Amino acid sequence: MSTHHNPARLRRFLAQLTQLVQDETEEAPLLQRGTSLLQELVRHDDWLPENYAQPSPERYQQYLLYADPQNRFSVVSFVWGPGQTTPVHNHTVWGLIGMLRGSEQSQAFTRDASTHWQRSGPAHVLQPGDVEAVSPSIGDVHQVSNALADQTSISIHVYGANIGAVRRSVFNEDGREVQFISGYSNDTLPNLWDLSRETPSHPATFH
Repeated sequence: MSTHHNPARLRRFLAQLTQLVQDETEEAPLLQRGTSLLQELVRHDDWLPENYAQPSPERYQQYLLYADPQNRFSVVSFVWGPGQTTPVHNHTVWGLIGMLRGSEQSQAFTRDASTHWQRSGPAHVLQPGDVEAVSPSIGDVHQVSNALADQTSISIHVYGANIGAVRRSVFNEDGREVQFISGYSNDTLPNLWDLSRETPSHPATFH
């Protein structure tokens, strides 16, 4: 893990993602191109501010890094303490999950004939640099957990909406559905726009 803060990487990703959602309205190519952009971002672990990488002993943390003002996408860092897990849940919009640090296990679920939710295939384990996609059209219900029992894991999620404000559902294995709106763990956003912090300062010379 690098502690050097390089916000230019996230700025570049946000600019490219904004252009992508402006240019591409079809989901399949959007997810394909978005996967490439997110892979490039999570290939480097030197840009996420420490305030948005902090675990909590109570539960996993969902830090908003950026929300598009036109509600076309949001970017979130998920920070998992050792062994933490989500309930089985959906998203209702497209999403991309990129592994930045540690390891994460994603288990897909599908409904059986009696409307109970059952595991669908083996769990998918994400390692740093890996990206997977979800959406109502390709599979939207899963359970995610920190694959590591002794350390923090961090994944970067991109969603096709302001995900913290979307009404979605948790599914119990007995078929019951509970609606929720996740919100976010943070009250402030990273300041990516103060370029003076990234420019070497030279004292002014007065004559």
